[in-house]
Amino acid sequence: MKTEILGLLAETSIHPGSGQDAGFVDLPVAREAATDYPVIVGSSFKGALLDRARSEDAIDETTQKRVFGEQESAGALVVSDVRLVALPVRSLTSTYKWTTSAHLIERLLRDMQRAGRNGKPLEVPRPEKCKYIGAGDRDLYLEERQFGRAGDLPADVLGLLRSLVANESAAARLKDQLVILHDDDFAWFARYGLAVNARNVLDNETKTSKNLWYEETIPPDSLFYCLLAERSDDAIATVKALFRERPYIRVGANETVGQGWFAIQWLGGDA
Repeated sequence: MKTEILGLLAETSIHPGSGQDAGFVDLPVAREAATDYPVIVGSSFKGALLDRARSEDAIDETTQKRVFGEQESAGALVVSDVRLVALPVRSLTSTYKWTTSAHLIERLLRDMQRAGRNGKPLEVPRPEKCKYIGAGDRDLYLEERQFGRAGDLPADVLGLLRSLVANESAAARLKDQLVILHDDDFAWFARYGLAVNARNVLDNETKTSKNLWYEETIPPDSLFYCLLAERSDDAIATVKALFRERPYIRVGANETVGQGWFAIQWLGGDA
């Protein structure tokens, strides 16, 4: 089975809704049950790909049904969940940092092996709690938490994540902004570090609130990846053709307020 890896860099805030409230947040983002990491489920991303195919009007309806499926059949394209690999976190002493962890990197490597992209063995560093691995020569403050430096970022880890970033200027900033945290420290930011925005509906006549709610979003520059596989020839090639001219896709809710846009990058750079 042919398999490809697709990198997705958030260009705007992203709201992949979970469909239920969580405490004071009325509309939280979807999360993995075991890790609490933000996630875009595969069915949602497959729907976004189908919407792109329909909007481009470049694929006839018969091909759409064959590749993406319909209610009675699954189709030739297999789409994984869209998994997080690096999360921007506000720094009190510098510009924001892209945070990741050994668990996220190892999970990406396992998915690459499943996709047939083994490459050379890669040693993933594991900093202690409240330590970071990355560029710098002093303590790092992320939100209100302090981290001591524990070493340099390995070049092969940097190259791995750069291969998922479509924008060259953004990829160039990884060497100064990417940091590896302890798994538990990263999980704290993934769980509590996302933006929660208040949104409102006003009465047209009185201009008073009719419905105030709180909505969680994933920040711009978050880095995700996805695996695409095919159960018959040319399903992946059909999807790739959709992005040759415009390598962007919109996923999730709040399209009318500009949210949901990703820049995409096929691993290896081909399209």
